[in-house]
Amino acid sequence: MRLTTKGRFAVTAMIDLALRQDKGPVTLAGISRRQEISLSYLEQLFGKLRRHGIVESVRGPGGGYNLARRSEDVTVADIIIAVDEPLDATQCGGKENCHSPDHEGGSRCMTHDLWSTLNAKMVEYLDSVSLKDLVEQQRQRAEKSAEQRVISVVRPNVAV
Repeated sequence: MRLTTKGRFAVTAMIDLALRQDKGPVTLAGISRRQEISLSYLEQLFGKLRRHGIVESVRGPGGGYNLARRSEDVTVADIIIAVDEPLDATQCGGKENCHSPDHEGGSRCMTHDLWSTLNAKMVEYLDSVSLKDLVEQQRQRAEKSAEQRVISVVRPNVAV
């Protein structure tokens, strides 16, 4: 199982949106510029996020997107599932026909339970991380970076 750019870009864009939404609707053009993600790709992702009730669009001048729910009520799993990112490490897509994917009733592989358990753990973990958690991490990282810049300006010969 590998998380594709679709899932990564969706989570990144949602963090960007959540960081800025207190100033009003956030434009996809702004997210595109800041995160270096194609605008047309963001439009596709946000269409899916909107249909899943994670974001809402605001039309007209000053329009853009807002969160449709509080950031603590949106998990990484919600975002990834909304953009149709598969979270499945099994070779059979959970159908238990690992050895004969073209035939119903094919037999399971010997490691099917291992990969099924991994799927459950991944979903459990991603469901435990909220958008608010990720936003707070980014804010802390920005504060620490700002502190380090001040220290290096005030005392340029001090290692940070």
